[in-house]
Amino acid sequence: MNENLHTSAMQLIAKQHIEGISAEEQASLAAHLAECESCSAFQAQTTEALAAFRSINIDLPKNLAARAQMRVRLRAEELPAQTTGRALLWAIAAVSWALGLASAPIVWRGFAWLGSEFELPDVVWKAGVVLWWLVPGVVAVGAVILQKRKVERAAE
Repeated sequence: MNENLHTSAMQLIAKQHIEGISAEEQASLAAHLAECESCSAFQAQTTEALAAFRSINIDLPKNLAARAQMRVRLRAEELPAQTTGRALLWAIAAVSWALGLASAPIVWRGFAWLGSEFELPDVVWKAGVVLWWLVPGVVAVGAVILQKRKVERAAE
């Protein structure tokens, strides 16, 4: 027998127990199981294991479903606010980048002028330009991290 037939049979056995299979797939599986002892044993073991799981009685708290529904509702109410906040943050970041690109020559000249006026080494005023561009990004990342921590604490 081909290894693909065994793999396909095992997938059909699993699918049969989970979502059901078509009559054509059922006929194909039955034909294979009639010829293959290992796949037939796999089907018997799978059926037996699922029957054992279904026979287990688990006591659950009476209000478990109500509590789960409440948590789902609360989470659903939080999601639009988070999405709006993230969209606003992305919009602010995009505007910041656009303004940053537009003002880059002016900022460069301004820092060069300050460097020459105060007789600063080139490294110092160029580092100032770099910081000028990095600080807003660091602040935005900090805001996102704080927002995530706030949401995680609220979820607990």
